[in-house]
Amino acid sequence: MNNQKSQTQSNQIQIKDNFAGAEYTNGVQLGHTKEEFMMTFLNIVPPAGRVVGKIMTSPGHFKRMIRAMEDTLKKYESQFGKVEEAQSPKDEIGFKAE
Repeated sequence: MNNQKSQTQSNQIQIKDNFAGAEYTNGVQLGHTKEEFMMTFLNIVPPAGRVVGKIMTSPGHFKRMIRAMEDTLKKYESQFGKVEEAQSPKDEIGFKAE
């Protein structure tokens, strides 16, 4: 008889105590090196904006996330109709030293 477990393994996800919750983002700055992708999420409300999150991940995970987002968008549009892409900001966006 085989001694392998037939149970499915599950990972427990924990949230840090100081994690404030969700932040609205309407912009992202993307960058990459050979080893990682960097995403800086922004909440832009003219005349200013603020960074609401930063994520760094491997190229393989980045590609998998894109595929998951495309699948989620496809399901959303099949239920609620086509989503029109938001316009890009017309003004320059960036960090400025004061």
